[in-house]
Amino acid sequence: MTVYNREKYISQAIESVINSTYQNWELIIVDDRSKDSSVEIARKYAGQDSRIKVFVNENNLGDYPNRNQAASYASGKYIKYVDADDMIYPYGLEILVQYMEIFPDAGYGLCSLDQDVLEIYPFKLNPSEAYKRHYFSKSLFHKAPLSAIIRMDAFREVGGFTGKRMLGDFEMWHLLSKKYPVVLMPHGVAWYRVHDEQEMSLHRADPMEPFKYLLNSIEHLNASDCPLEKKDREMALIHQNKKIARSVLSALKHHSFKKAIELKKASGLGFFDTIRLGVFK
Repeated sequence: MTVYNREKYISQAIESVINSTYQNWELIIVDDRSKDSSVEIARKYAGQDSRIKVFVNENNLGDYPNRNQAASYASGKYIKYVDADDMIYPYGLEILVQYMEIFPDAGYGLCSLDQDVLEIYPFKLNPSEAYKRHYFSKSLFHKAPLSAIIRMDAFREVGGFTGKRMLGDFEMWHLLSKKYPVVLMPHGVAWYRVHDEQEMSLHRADPMEPFKYLLNSIEHLNASDCPLEKKDREMALIHQNKKIARSVLSALKHHSFKKAIELKKASGLGFFDTIRLGVFK
């Protein structure tokens, strides 16, 4: 549980873990130099339950570096993030662990997914299947850490989160799915709070933030270890470049010429390619 100024919500988050039907857990709380009473509240719970451990960073690390810091203290087989403003249902941990144990070769699992019309959850996708699902069927790699459970050795194998702001989880699922199968799981495991203090509000205000996800997709599709076959990779790249071009044109229409130029420069697309991909099917 990573924390930064969450005094209004952290008690509910901690209690949701304490109330789990699955009890073989340790709750590692890492505060990123909060300026409110978050640490005091966390330490109160730690004083009541020895499975709860509280750490305070010497300096503010930011979201994903702090997630890595929290994982560095973990000793379990799996790691599960429950942010200090979110909650996990009482049976959530039990379900996640049970589903992961069914597929011991899987590196991670993603829950809070809409019903699949062909298969009943849980089921496993190999690396190629996971990439195909995300790029040609249903978006998969958009899930936040709250909706994931990760095998610790797999987390360490890929080096943890890279630290890229906002899109670190999106990138993590790409990295893990290059090496390991993923288990898909249903809704009803965790609860995500929506409030004005979330950093994701920036995602909705600046078109560059969602644009970074498209650029990151291009990086992974172009990587030598992309698990897709050549023809599928080429098709996925075409689809993503079309989305990039349309995002540039959308920024021109809904924001400003300056913002559109910023996105076009970041994309690496030429002017005519932007028009061709963004306008023509």
